[in-house]
Amino acid sequence: MANESFALNYDPPRDVSRSLIAEIAFVALLLMMFVGLSPFAPPPSPTTVNMAAPAPGDFLRQIIFLGIFFPVLFASTLQRGWDVFRVVPFALIAMLAWCFFSMGWSGAPDVTMRRSALAAILVISTIASVDLVGGPRAFLLWRIVLAIVLALNWLSIPLIETAVHLPGEIDPSLVGDWRGLYGQKNTAGAVCVLTALLFLFSRNGRGNWIGWLVAVAALGFLAMTRSKTSIALFPVALVAGLAYGIAWRDSLSRAIFLCGAILMAGIASLLLLLNWDFILKLLTDPASFTGRAEIWQAILAYMHDHPLLGAGFGTIAHTGTLSPLHDYARGNWVETIADSHNGYLQILATTGGIGLLLALLAMVVGPLCRFWPLEPARTGFKALLFAIFVFVLLHNFLETDFLESDNSLWFAFLVMLASLKTRDNSLTLRP
Repeated sequence: MANESFALNYDPPRDVSRSLIAEIAFVALLLMMFVGLSPFAPPPSPTTVNMAAPAPGDFLRQIIFLGIFFPVLFASTLQRGWDVFRVVPFALIAMLAWCFFSMGWSGAPDVTMRRSALAAILVISTIASVDLVGGPRAFLLWRIVLAIVLALNWLSIPLIETAVHLPGEIDPSLVGDWRGLYGQKNTAGAVCVLTALLFLFSRNGRGNWIGWLVAVAALGFLAMTRSKTSIALFPVALVAGLAYGIAWRDSLSRAIFLCGAILMAGIASLLLLLNWDFILKLLTDPASFTGRAEIWQAILAYMHDHPLLGAGFGTIAHTGTLSPLHDYARGNWVETIADSHNGYLQILATTGGIGLLLALLAMVVGPLCRFWPLEPARTGFKALLFAIFVFVLLHNFLETDFLESDNSLWFAFLVMLASLKTRDNSLTLRP
């Protein structure tokens, strides 16, 4: 008689969802994304920056991600059998597949292949580990790590000289801004916003007084980073989460909220039209948005000639003279940029209009469809997820987070996506 234990349709036991393997892997991901391999390392100076710097993620980093990926894949296979990859939204799988396909026309196919593989490994590892651990447990571990990181950031200011941006860096306007253990103040600011949101929406002690204290400490550090984008977007994300928690309690409240949102969007659109000349002048000024406009102009000029396919995934940053923007900008600054400071434009430039469409389906339309249903038992939890969703979407208008394997906000977005599917409501969250 054949051994049926290896049959393709076997239904494995489901008691591994809280396995030690899954929790260790998830904590390892948290440490990689929020601490990294070189905390407190000073940013490069104008004299040390390499015009052909390699992609972020050296050999050691790739080995660590593989060391996380295979145990998660093993545990997830035990949990779900051969349906393991169904935990990843189909639209996101299609987006990752398109990134791999872009090797066919990429000017640096080896870079595209390596970065596509790393992006896929991070996506699958994060979503599968959250699926195994459970959304509430994942957020508990996440809050613990963020609280430790916040404490280290505060302690580093008086003890570690490089925890503050020092004179001699590439951008002199950063001097004096706090960065803690991160390479740049904007990263530190974004992590502070995540910390504040996670602790404000979660009950940690009687009346959430612990959550309030941690959030205040996070916002204090955020203020000292002087990260304008994160400072401006924090109240927007907070209000969005609170509004979702109130409006999604019943159908009438949801309808009233949507009418108000449509009205506000109409007013905002009208104001944009009335001030279109000023906005156009702002966007065409290379110095606008602390120099971001010049990068955007080069990307749009490139996309005018390559509207559908783009340059190949991962070819914008850290590619030196291979940068596809090299012939669309004055000077050699495109050889040193770390990103395009706009996640949507970077996806457009590297994967074309088709890639951007797939990305919008995966990162905007898909999550919105999951946020739409009324789920009274999960409203508080989903309010936190919605606040993260709004923050990351808006953050990508001025920074690049999407599909970046070393980016803490992209990791946060993936955790949000995975948690939208969980049905475990054991985490107590603020209403």
